[in-house]
Amino acid sequence: MTSVAPLALAEVHGHVCVITINRPNAMNAVNSDVSTAVGSALRDFATDEELRVAVITGAGRAFCAGADLKAVAAGRSFLSDAHPEWGFAGVVQQYVDKPVIAAVNGFALGGGTEIVLACDLAVISSEATLGLPEVTRGLIAGAGGLLRLPDQIPPKIAAHAILTGQPLSAETALRWGLVNAVVEPNDVLLESLRLAHMIAANAPVAVTTSKSIMSRRRDNGSDWSPDAWSANNAALAQIMASTDAHEGTTAFAEKRAPRWIGA
Repeated sequence: MTSVAPLALAEVHGHVCVITINRPNAMNAVNSDVSTAVGSALRDFATDEELRVAVITGAGRAFCAGADLKAVAAGRSFLSDAHPEWGFAGVVQQYVDKPVIAAVNGFALGGGTEIVLACDLAVISSEATLGLPEVTRGLIAGAGGLLRLPDQIPPKIAAHAILTGQPLSAETALRWGLVNAVVEPNDVLLESLRLAHMIAANAPVAVTTSKSIMSRRRDNGSDWSPDAWSANNAALAQIMASTDAHEGTTAFAEKRAPRWIGA
């Protein structure tokens, strides 16, 4: 009897969950089954009260080669059959309120780059490559690339990458702020976990509230909009009244490590 390896692996390290796209023989190319598996792992992370940060990485030598073009050519969708609303890889349209870090262990083209764009932070191998080559194949970067890349790097740099389809090296990605760190290939997961544990050591509600305000900052117009400030101030008032805010300030005054309860 032949066993089939799961298309997504989830491994817990304290308050951190590492989600691995596990289709190495296909360079972790995404089809509908991969989207279901990875999206389900991300959903489970989001609903687990003990987990605070997720790290997404790929098995083998690639992070994610993008969509499974053989499946696309055959007319099959790369979206999850059960949850198409999650978007590509079950990630790019599934908002979770906790931080998510991309550990880019190998090349991440097309949808692979769009997974990186959907994450809050990214650590990349010095040998990895990002890129949105969709136009070279008669397609568009419709899994968030057109929406997110011009917001995360200068618009003209984004336009060059999108309209030429040319790749971005790890160093170029770092130069333009698309990733947070470039490390040796063997150190990608280690550095991602170091960053994840640093975040996980902070007050959970303060972290998720901070992510929410940043993620929704354009919903109410500019940073001078009264509606934007109303949302910001409401979140601030809620945090200031929290048990963790009292614990954090008390721990500082008493020169000890805080003990968070997540409320």
